[in-house]
Amino acid sequence: MTRLVVESQVGADGVLRLDIPLGAADANLAVKVTIDAVQISSAEKARHVGWLDRIAGGWQGNFEHLPHGDFESRDLDSHFTA
Repeated sequence: MTRLVVESQVGADGVLRLDIPLGAADANLAVKVTIDAVQISSAEKARHVGWLDRIAGGWQGNFEHLPHGDFESRDLDSHFTA
């Protein structure tokens, strides 16, 4: 089995949940899981906040409901004969 790195986040309840399908070839294989906290730089946090600020309220205008077009008509009685 090759080394696998998975990044996830601990939930608000303080529980880390992982669901990692490895495949049938690795069934019943013993594994070791190591937990390391990831430090996010202040620049990365600022970039994320800036992105959220740019998209918040970004939609301007009205939504348009386009016509669906014509659909064929089917005779359902012919499909459900006894």
